[in-house]
Amino acid sequence: MAKEQTSVPDIFRRAQALMRENEGMTLKDLRATLYREFNGSPMPPLHNVTIPEQDSRAPEEDWTAGLSLVLRGIQTENWREIINGIALSLEQTVRYERERGTLGTADEWHDRGAGIEGAIQKGSAKWMPEELRRLAEGAAKKP
Repeated sequence: MAKEQTSVPDIFRRAQALMRENEGMTLKDLRATLYREFNGSPMPPLHNVTIPEQDSRAPEEDWTAGLSLVLRGIQTENWREIINGIALSLEQTVRYERERGTLGTADEWHDRGAGIEGAIQKGSAKWMPEELRRLAEGAAKKP
């Protein structure tokens, strides 16, 4: 029975789900599980190797750490390389969050709102109804 082709972001999301389901899972076990699941499947497409939702969890230099391995694995059709790259990117993201907290809360250098607060306030005051703005601001303050 032929397996379906999956994208790199889908494999990454599967790795995240496995780590959430099994909190004590080591990276070695994660790699083995992913390899068993995806080995023999068609290679992921090259057109989308990034993981967009990771951009809000950790700095780009952390979550993209394994993408060169993933790319090389796709080009050489080597599932071990792909899985190692996915695991490295996930490990870097998890380590960043564990050591520094979520992105933007750890330090001012990674604050993505720096320098645009005034423009956001001005734009939202001009175009957003008062009650909706209060609702949005209240939701943003909740962790």
